[in-house]
Amino acid sequence: MKTSTSQSLLGTEDAAPVTVVNPKGASSFLLIGDHAGKAVPARLGSLGLSEADLSRHIGWDIGVGELGMLLAERLDAVFVRQTYSRLVIDCNRSASQPDVIAAISDATVVPGNAALSETERAARFAEIHAPYHAAIAAELARRDAAGMTTVMVALHSFTPAMKGPLREQDRPWQIGILHDGGNTRFAQAMLDVLRTEPDLTVGDNEPYRMDLIDYTIPHHAYPAQRPYAEIEIRQDLLGNSEGCEAWAARLARVLPAALARN
Repeated sequence: MKTSTSQSLLGTEDAAPVTVVNPKGASSFLLIGDHAGKAVPARLGSLGLSEADLSRHIGWDIGVGELGMLLAERLDAVFVRQTYSRLVIDCNRSASQPDVIAAISDATVVPGNAALSETERAARFAEIHAPYHAAIAAELARRDAAGMTTVMVALHSFTPAMKGPLREQDRPWQIGILHDGGNTRFAQAMLDVLRTEPDLTVGDNEPYRMDLIDYTIPHHAYPAQRPYAEIEIRQDLLGNSEGCEAWAARLARVLPAALARN
């Protein structure tokens, strides 16, 4: 089914681009899920990909939607989560980044992202990217007006192996904490607490480094010097409900412990 106008991307059959879970949550932690969803607007079909490809790590951060819901309940925290696949538009990228609408992801060609017109690109920004970031900004403004402390916690997950130039590169970390500019004290406290967990190999800016490619945390946390941490959990540990429950329980313990040190 097509939408009613040639300019519009989302139709009445499509879900809203952003969901605010537990909107009255009283926790200091504001949970963010840039890649929590894998939906594709009906107008775009399947982007020319199979359901198997859309369900891989290239399509979304596996486990983050369920983890965020569980953690929001355990912490009484607000969780702002994206609905649509990162292959439709990556809400953790700025408009200037070439992979904000990726033509190729982890060696997989995305036919539905080839040769887009400026109008088609603009619709994805206007109807998915912009509303998502507006929802985060509105929640931060609400919390500031109420005098609430806010620690931004961006939830992500990463594939256990990534294709390298010569071979697949295994990733030994169960969890990584990403940080760069702004107020990094909470991120450093998270690293300190996680390193006391005897069963974990903890990545400090691994398997990715937070840098100018990231958008959400730099855009919303850096200017106001808000404390933050971008958390990456290996996807094989979030592949079922038991894994998500276990990590929600761990993070519900670790996050307050790190905040107490901050």
